[in-house]
Amino acid sequence: MRYPPQILEEIRARLPVSAVVGKRVRLKKAGREWKGLSPFNAEKTPSFYVNDQKQFYHCFSSGKHGDIFTFLMETEGLSFPEAVERLAAEAGVPLPKLSREDRQEEVKRKNLYDVMELAAEFFQASLQGRFGAKARDYLAGRSLGLETQARFRIGYAPPERFALRDHLAGKGVPVEMMEEAGLVYAGEDVKVPYDRFRDRVMFPICDVRGRVVAFGGRALSADVPAKYLNSPDTPLFNKGRLLYNYHLARQPAHDRGTVIAVEGYVDVISLSVAGFPNAVAPLGTALTEDQLTLLWRLAEEPILCFDGDKAGQRAAYRALDVALPSLMPGKSLRFAMLPEGQDPDDLARAGGSAAVERVLAAARPLVDVLWAREVEAGPLDTPERRAALERRLRESLALIRDETLRRYYREEVESRLAALSPDSRGGRFSRQGGGPRRDFQRPQPMTPSARLSVSPLLARNPLFAGSTAESPREAMILCTFLVHPELLQNHAETLADLELEGRSTQMVRSLLLDGAASGEPADPAVMKARLERAGLTAEADRLAALVRPGDRWMLDPHADPLRLEDALRQAITLHRRARTLHSELRAAERALAEEDSEANLAWLREVQNQLSSVEGAEADMDNAGIPGGH
Repeated sequence: MRYPPQILEEIRARLPVSAVVGKRVRLKKAGREWKGLSPFNAEKTPSFYVNDQKQFYHCFSSGKHGDIFTFLMETEGLSFPEAVERLAAEAGVPLPKLSREDRQEEVKRKNLYDVMELAAEFFQASLQGRFGAKARDYLAGRSLGLETQARFRIGYAPPERFALRDHLAGKGVPVEMMEEAGLVYAGEDVKVPYDRFRDRVMFPICDVRGRVVAFGGRALSADVPAKYLNSPDTPLFNKGRLLYNYHLARQPAHDRGTVIAVEGYVDVISLSVAGFPNAVAPLGTALTEDQLTLLWRLAEEPILCFDGDKAGQRAAYRALDVALPSLMPGKSLRFAMLPEGQDPDDLARAGGSAAVERVLAAARPLVDVLWAREVEAGPLDTPERRAALERRLRESLALIRDETLRRYYREEVESRLAALSPDSRGGRFSRQGGGPRRDFQRPQPMTPSARLSVSPLLARNPLFAGSTAESPREAMILCTFLVHPELLQNHAETLADLELEGRSTQMVRSLLLDGAASGEPADPAVMKARLERAGLTAEADRLAALVRPGDRWMLDPHADPLRLEDALRQAITLHRRARTLHSELRAAERALAEEDSEANLAWLREVQNQLSSVEGAEADMDNAGIPGGH
């Protein structure tokens, strides 16, 4: 919830900064201030100062600065609401009472937490019971013993369709609540509700307070469509906003000054067993902005550790695109790539902590990974190809919001580009005799009252407008899967990862994924029947009508499979790129709303230019009627 400014001021007035900081840092009086050793960096000479009169602390060694709320967030990894609640309790300041609707929502959420805890206990008991032998053998084969199983609360979902449902019903839990918690499949199209997770090793997913909010299930049978299955989004859980093991990794990450992000649950657990308890993982998705914020709450330069294969490389490059707009001085990423064919679990079990330490020590800075991605995109043996490299790098650097940091990146890239050419006179980002290029031209001063003009066509574009209506591209992707459900066999996880704006596309996606998870035949007739039972036929027809004329060939049941796969991959890639730009637009708008400064206006103008390019490219394809142009 949002806290009124007067409440926050009352808490600050009652709690001197020195009192809050003094619980973690030994402070000594220094005139009107207090000083001590930095809690953020190891040092011998105090560079950390606290000023009660001005209600802030400042650390000269790390550059960190803030108030009592920021201090708890920086040192303990608390969220802002958590920090406010703790300090309000210490200060004796009552927080605003919830409205009737808020109280009802709180009660509902509390009850859901109780249900998830009951489910976790059931899965744990099932693992140790007579039906859990296969799961115990699997865990033993991964060197995950009883102590580790207990620490991470690993469990097992029996193969019976109603095992969990009947257990929870015996505890008085209504089916509607089980469905809302994502534990069973229910609804008008399901005559008898049944368990979502069956014959799977279960990994509880906890929120930042350690409460179970979801599950990840690893299939023990090889003939199921999805090897890993996560809980759906619920009132307690959004997979793009949490990190697996965050609650256990928070303190070790702060103590060690770094956090390691890997790809899977078992990778996290194996690293923890090997002596790296500061490991976390995204929840079956590519790294999101919210997850990146959580990582930076734990450490200034998190290490992203990816599998040593092409998929791991692609994951690193996607994380790069997510991070670029949010980079700030002192906040970046490092990338550790594992040996070919190994994941963190393999490395930890085969080589122990020493092998893991070597990989982490060789982690590369973000600028190296950015450079490698663009250089590896193709040969650089002609002026045209080197110019294309320069353009790609320029577009990537334009995403960096912070003006100072962008300048340093530009200088670094200029020197590397110059080294590629036998003629290194002048910077790669300068015209010879023509002045600075427009792409890196310093923004002209803008008054706080200035407002950016937007073309009517751009204003109508859903990328810019932020509309919750379905875009033609979203409609095309979902309708393609409806007409060709066999594609889900290879693309179910990709579909689950997509960020979708429209409510209709989200509902249709849930239906598609539920069908894939339940093992139904990949048949258009079966899919049509599911749509009818779910009452989504009209929504599907409306989505089909949104598909652009140039893309409608994809809805032909007899479309060429190879061409179809290629067009679908292109559409998904473009959709992700568009979502990245849209996310940056929202961030720029938020920054401008918080601080009406020249820098924020300049950033918003940069985003406008990039969105204009996207809008122009799509308009060109529409006018040309290019088949499969998306």
